[in-house]
Amino acid sequence: MLLIQVNPGLDIMIKYQWLFPATECVHIIGFALTIGTIALVDFGLLGFGFRREATGQLVRSTAPWTLSGLILIIFSGLLLFSTDPDHYYSNRAFQIKVTCLAVAILLNYTIHRKVALSKNDSGAFAHLVGAISLALWISVVFGGLFIGFTT
Repeated sequence: MLLIQVNPGLDIMIKYQWLFPATECVHIIGFALTIGTIALVDFGLLGFGFRREATGQLVRSTAPWTLSGLILIIFSGLLLFSTDPDHYYSNRAFQIKVTCLAVAILLNYTIHRKVALSKNDSGAFAHLVGAISLALWISVVFGGLFIGFTT
């Protein structure tokens, strides 16, 4: 008899009840690592806590940690998504979260990085980039928080 698994992600999470909360913890740790390191750079761009010259060094120093957190986010997120893709796909908060996440990653590895590594002070543009980056990452977090409360 041939058995076809309809949702292997959900089956695994049901069989091992500790797996879903453990995956959630990894997901949250990944976000803390990624957003924490990016926020340090953003605060430098905004002129809080760091001299403007130190922002470029901060980007270089935190890059491996940021990327490690991002890898944790993506892989744990895919595992969580696999438990109930229909629910997540149709969930408005999830759609906002994923859209903001994609834009935040794109911004971080293009304009944000270029501005943070630049030697000349961009002034208002650096402030704008830092503020947009923080707003996007905060939106990702709130989008994730509201997934359980929206349909």
